[in-house]
Amino acid sequence: MLADMSEQTIVLVTGANKGIGYEIAAGLGALGWSVGIGARDRERGARAAAALCARGVDAFAVPLDVTDDADVSAAARLVEERAGRLDVLVNNAGAAGGWPDEPTSLDPAALLRLVDTNVVGVVRVTNAMLPLLRRSSHPRIVNQSSHVGSLTLQTDPGADLGGISGGYAPTKTFLNAVTVQYAAELRSTPILVNNACPGYVATDLNGCRGTRTAEEGARVAIRLATLPDDGPTGGLFDDEGPVPW
Repeated sequence: MLADMSEQTIVLVTGANKGIGYEIAAGLGALGWSVGIGARDRERGARAAAALCARGVDAFAVPLDVTDDADVSAAARLVEERAGRLDVLVNNAGAAGGWPDEPTSLDPAALLRLVDTNVVGVVRVTNAMLPLLRRSSHPRIVNQSSHVGSLTLQTDPGADLGGISGGYAPTKTFLNAVTVQYAAELRSTPILVNNACPGYVATDLNGCRGTRTAEEGARVAIRLATLPDDGPTGGLFDDEGPVPW
């Protein structure tokens, strides 16, 4: 397990100033890891890092808007200067747009913004951090997906996914496909790449209407971040185990 490494494990969590991202950072920090708090809002990121430090976590703020190339490059330089490598990347930052919404009334420009955050943002950050991840002995990438991205569940009349989503759900389906491609390309390396489904968590993303706490939603990402070297790659998982694509 990564937590057993003799060197301190370095993790970057995007969108970590609040909600599930904050709880992922707190959970991994409790293992003794050094946690980069990626946040688009500089002040909120600094406050979140300070709050975790007050709890005994080795946390540091990483200004990071996943839709901004310059921000992402600067974040990679910051992590390199601080640690020289990255052991775990948790791509947690995301946007929901107007979900639930219907595709027939969807604003194409709004959809493009969602794709830029939920999909292209993951690619942008992952590719920038890959050189640092390749320096790790036990590298892991965890992407925050959702049950609503599962085509199997979307086409199941009995599945309750909170209504039709013409924007958010397809971006998570897109992300699932991107994750499979990363896992396939990196299969010959130590890098394990998986998607996490946190469940219906009460966060700002859904107007706090969820049924789970952010701490509960963070558990699967924490588990995937701490997979052993023979753990799975290219999968979609929730607390119960694998989720069908």
